[in-house]
Formats: sequence, structure tokens, C-alpha cells
Amino acid sequence: MTDPLFDQDDAATPLTPEEQEGLIPSYITLRHELNEAEQANILEAGEWAFARKRDVLDEKFLKGLHKRMFGRVWRWAGEFRLTERNIGVAPHRIGVDLRNLLDGCRYWIEHGTYPPDEIAARFHHRLAWIHPFPNGNGRHARLATDLLLAGLGQPRFSWGRVNLVDAGETRRAYVAALRAADGREIQPLLEFVRT
Repeated sequence: MTDPLFDQDDAATPLTPEEQEGLIPSYITLRHELNEAEQANILEAGEWAFARKRDVLDEKFLKGLHKRMFGRVWRWAGEFRLTERNIGVAPHRIGVDLRNLLDGCRYWIEHGTYPPDEIAARFHHRLAWIHPFPNGNGRHARLATDLLLAGLGQPRFSWGRVNLVDAGETRRAYVAALRAADGREIQPLLEFVRT
């Protein structure tokens, strides 16, 4: 069975050769080793992030969170991407679209535009859709969303109760729910996040 390092499923974002060169641990040669290293880094970042209240609706915090999640694995962690992707806004639009999302989310919270779960689901969808970083956007958006929920006094989402990094039926359902939200149908995502 092969486990090539940079092979991806159809929902993953491929890295450019320059971004691939940003891999820090020299021992990583297989995809499962990369996943394990990233997951260990992410677990530490989650412990740090939930240790006290955080301002999730802040660009500097979101960049720092990504760096904490991936900084031991990738040199570019916490830096906005500079290249086009198969998903996401053009690189020059990342800062503007992120600012609009953060301001919009603050408005939704202050004015009770949506219930807390819907605010969080819309935040998650839009952050993943902007796709600000070279990689790790879904994992980053899920952790940021759970931090937002905690700040709203709500329990974290269950996210289908499985690891969404590995290709499988639950990941396909998650991606389908995100794609439905791309078409302004938020209900499938609202149902998925609490299953």
C-alpha cells in the first residue's frame, strides 16, 4: 500500500512546489507521518486556545492560531497564501474578505441576526470559503468556530464525530454541506455540525 506524501483526495487543497519546500520535519516522507505531525501540533494549539477567552473575530488572532496549529510542521504557517487555489478567493482579496467576514460576524452577534449555531456555521463556511492559508484551512476554520461558540457560551460542534482529515463518508458529507452553503443553503451544514 502506498502513502505518498503530497497525494490528496479531491476535497484537499494541493500545495505548490514552493509550499511543499516549507515542510520543517525532515523525517516526514509519508502522508500518515505528515497527518500525525500536524495533528500533534493542532492538539497543542487547541489546548492553548481554550485555556482562556480569545477574540476569534480578529485577523491577527486567526493568523496566530494558524501558526500555533501548523508552525512546527510548515514554515509558512500563519501567513496568507500568495497563490490561486482550486477553492477560495484570489490572494489579493483575502484581507478584505476576511475583514468583511469578521465585521459581519460581529454585527450578527450584536444584533442577534441568527441563533448562535447559525452564526457559527456561517462563520465557519465563509472562513473555509475564503481559504486564507496555503493549507489547513478546514481544520483552522473548525477550531476557530469552536472558539467562537465557546465565546458565545455554546458547546462546540461535533463535526460528524470523526476525523475529517481522512477521506471517508463523513468527510464527503462535510464537503457536500459546505458546497450547499456555497449555494446559500445553510441547513445541511447546520445539520452536519451537530451530528
